[in-house]
Amino acid sequence: MRYDAEKWITLRIRFIGGFFVILFALTVCRAFYLQVINRDYLLKLADRQHQKVIPLTPARGTIYDTNGAALAVSVEMDSCYAEPKSIADLRAAAARLAPVLEMPQETVFRRLQGNRNFVWLKRRLTPDVAKRVHELDIEGIGFVKETKRYYPNSEVASHVIGFTGLDPEGLEGIERRYDSTILGGTGYLVTERDALGRNVALKGTVVQNGAMGHNVTLTLDKNIQYIAEKELAKAVTNSGAKAGTAIVMDPNTGRVLAMSNFPTYNLNSHGDYASSVWRNRAVADSYEPGSTFKTFLIAAALEEKLVRPGDGINCEGGSYAIGGRTIHDTHKYGRLSVAEILKYSSNIGVAKIGSKLGASRLYSYLKNFGIGEKSGIDLPGETSGTLRQWSQWYGIDLATISFGQGVTASSVQLTAAFSAIANGGVLMKPYLVEKITDSDGNVVTTFGPQARRRVVSPETAKSVASMLEGVAADGGTGTNASVEGYRVAGKTGTAQKVDPITKGYSASKRTASFIGFVPARKPRLTILVMIDEPKTSPYGGVVAAPAFSAIALQSLCYLKVPPDTIVRSKPQAVVAEASPDAEDESTVAEGAIVEEGEGIVMPNFRGKSMRQTLKIMEEQGLNVRLHGSGRAIEQNPLPGYRIRPSDQVWVKFAPSA
Repeated sequence: MRYDAEKWITLRIRFIGGFFVILFALTVCRAFYLQVINRDYLLKLADRQHQKVIPLTPARGTIYDTNGAALAVSVEMDSCYAEPKSIADLRAAAARLAPVLEMPQETVFRRLQGNRNFVWLKRRLTPDVAKRVHELDIEGIGFVKETKRYYPNSEVASHVIGFTGLDPEGLEGIERRYDSTILGGTGYLVTERDALGRNVALKGTVVQNGAMGHNVTLTLDKNIQYIAEKELAKAVTNSGAKAGTAIVMDPNTGRVLAMSNFPTYNLNSHGDYASSVWRNRAVADSYEPGSTFKTFLIAAALEEKLVRPGDGINCEGGSYAIGGRTIHDTHKYGRLSVAEILKYSSNIGVAKIGSKLGASRLYSYLKNFGIGEKSGIDLPGETSGTLRQWSQWYGIDLATISFGQGVTASSVQLTAAFSAIANGGVLMKPYLVEKITDSDGNVVTTFGPQARRRVVSPETAKSVASMLEGVAADGGTGTNASVEGYRVAGKTGTAQKVDPITKGYSASKRTASFIGFVPARKPRLTILVMIDEPKTSPYGGVVAAPAFSAIALQSLCYLKVPPDTIVRSKPQAVVAEASPDAEDESTVAEGAIVEEGEGIVMPNFRGKSMRQTLKIMEEQGLNVRLHGSGRAIEQNPLPGYRIRPSDQVWVKFAPSA
């Protein structure tokens, strides 16, 4: 019996010992799992339980023009928050804060009430308001840096750049198209919680800074953009028109140097304008191009060897019946050569050429020129225009489409198509972004010219370009588009608008346009000007061509493109128009010697801005080489000296101190 009792006790001891060994082993394993294997997950879980994360506005990258001038920047501003539990008298604090923050006192008081220990009072304060809140020195009021989008040039290139919302998410233009590229990483304000999950005081708050977004460099040249906007606004205003569009493109590459719409708006206060003003008409709107389309028809007929520039065509004295309808010309023409048909813009002449080409071939060439499809430009909201399948053309459609009626295209499509004539027959893809860089300036992505397809042969393009020179010559429909010293190739366009109610053509509403390239023999610029519903005259040669001429002359001078012929101007007094941002508008320096003889007197550009300089260049017909940016600090020749053909004429700019 005694032996059995001892044996049972030993067994129990061993059993209990084994149980504890197993329990200890399980505990060790569990501890190993929690502290080693699952450590990172549990730390994150603990952080979430003990911290409250408040997202801050992410910083966006900068948008630059092609010369590195900032068009859109993110600036740091103070955002004001409160720790209500640290404020002794909420009512008194609200009374002091409300007038400074320009908020109703009750609104501020309601925000301070409740169990929350963190509340935003007002975000992105102006420096003046932030300073005044600081000076109140209220316990429990704090600040954190956030960013706000700012556009240094206000209205310049507004439809291209676009704007952001409060998020800040890109809502229009480049800001929207490249939103994910420009938008940086979100920053965070981290607050601590106690064991019961309540926010504790924010002393020692951790702010995790967000990553800066990438920068975008555009093909736009701010100075050419300004020239286009200024001349477009003048053309729309002087003609009493509803709106207008102007585009400047490098025909050899597809780089868009300027894209403007009027009316325009201030990017820094876009909410003050109707949403319809935000729309980039250059890409989002299509219209019947009218006679500018004759260029593509004749190019197609020449390419197919159906006509030659000198071939004569009977224009029927200004009236021609076809397909049960009658086509009219503005003048009664008899027999005209193909070149003259383009020069005088005969509807009857191109209708007859169109009938030789046929619907199928005309449709094919128009598609090749990019009509009826999106150009692929890197902007949101592009329209493809309308070009019905040739099998759906009936009766008079072939004739009317030949002179640009019954088909629609956007301004950017037409500019790209015309550039194909300018560059020797290749349709280029228009583009606005040339490179993307990171916050350190390292290049992430670059964009370059992209040829979409060959449309016509170099010989055909050269022949059409030569004929287009006649349009701006004496007797042509576009003589107002001529540019002194440079050969111009272009085409006028006038088209009736479709009435949205009657669905028929309006008796009074027109679009007037001029598209061309300069210099004609070695093109550097393709320029389109479209005026919507002009009141003074419906003709593109009257309301659009002068704006083309002004944009071309100033842009060519700015780009230092040498003239085709020597321009000999008569001596004239040089007087600059007053400008509000200049202290001294005199154009001849005090004590300068004014030389006698022929040639233009060199104005005094010292202290003037780039815009003022461009304005004087336009008024005096000067070709001046511009260096730098800011205010003019040096020039050659000196003020008052006459400019001779051999002179190197330049003005140097530097930022104001």
